[in-house]
Amino acid sequence: MTNFEYRNPTKILFGKGQIASIAKEIAPGTKVMVTYGGGSIKSNGVYEQTMAALSGCTVVEFGGIEPNPEYETLMKAVRLGRAEKVELLLAVGGGSVLDGTKFIAAAIPFEGEEWDIVRKGAPLERSMPIGSILTLPATGSESNAFAVISRRETSEKLAFASDHSYPQFAVLDPETTFSLPPRQVANGVVDAFVHTMEQYMTFPAKAELNDRFAEGILQTLLEVGPRTLANPEEYDARATFVWSATLALNGLIGCGVPQDWATHMIGHELTALYGIDHARTLAAVAPHLWRVCQEGKAAKLLQYAERVWGIKDGSAAERMEAGIRKTEEFFEAMGLPTKLSKYENVQAGTAQEVAARLEGRGFKKLGERGEVTPALVEQILARSLAA
Repeated sequence: MTNFEYRNPTKILFGKGQIASIAKEIAPGTKVMVTYGGGSIKSNGVYEQTMAALSGCTVVEFGGIEPNPEYETLMKAVRLGRAEKVELLLAVGGGSVLDGTKFIAAAIPFEGEEWDIVRKGAPLERSMPIGSILTLPATGSESNAFAVISRRETSEKLAFASDHSYPQFAVLDPETTFSLPPRQVANGVVDAFVHTMEQYMTFPAKAELNDRFAEGILQTLLEVGPRTLANPEEYDARATFVWSATLALNGLIGCGVPQDWATHMIGHELTALYGIDHARTLAAVAPHLWRVCQEGKAAKLLQYAERVWGIKDGSAAERMEAGIRKTEEFFEAMGLPTKLSKYENVQAGTAQEVAARLEGRGFKKLGERGEVTPALVEQILARSLAA
């Protein structure tokens, strides 16, 4: 295990009825910008609960943040926030709303070209304070420092991170997720699963506790993912799913261990090019990346196959392939294809285009060892594009 520093300043308010608790987290009279997406919060009771909790505050609303939040949309919110002199931002929604709100909060006080926050990783001296009410578990953005922003005019989907971007508090009420469409639930389960794998499927680092944490999250998602799809209002299953998605990317399981994230980098390019749901790009890339990078990941692939799937028989190669195949079957059972060839709009030459786009951004050595070159990206995607 390598040296690390760990701090997570986000206060978690978990459970039924916790939206009301934000009244204790925000000083009366605070000018709050409430951000949200397409407006579903106004039909499932979340909006009413939020406004009731903010009754002592001045509220400015900004809706319409898209899945894969768009820079052009977010800049409208930035201008509104500056004009209204808002003091705190409250994101009410899923990961896209949270990510977009993190950008808005960073950009309002930023001096310079706001896109530099994302494109150039411009350092942030400060950010507006953020709170969050989670309605779609998946990204872990409710208690981490990361955000991913898209820009349509340049076909870019890029990430930024700052310690200033941690939400001050996050409400995780499983009941707010009961009305989610099955597609979004399935996407969230797979997103959390791959987040965990990006921090686990690397090489042994003598970090036994972290391995067990990660394996516990994976096994839990395998159990509650299908249950929460089949029974959307089973509170205990949904609660466990919500908490698993948060723990998958709040920094804890990544302490002191190597991390990969090549699947995410490739997936972001596919979303930027074709608009494929983020989690679905992960499902179509990750298994093929593990196969192409099998030699360097062999020890963890074998450990994963045995501990998570109970696979103990056969040669090393057979056990590794069986573990990957079991994962593919799980993704597909959740409704997510594991082949890009299943998407009719994906064009010939995609493997080469994605590799070139990554290389053009300077991402020539991805993965935990920096071994995922543009040539390997092409190999990975070629496997996914095969019929």
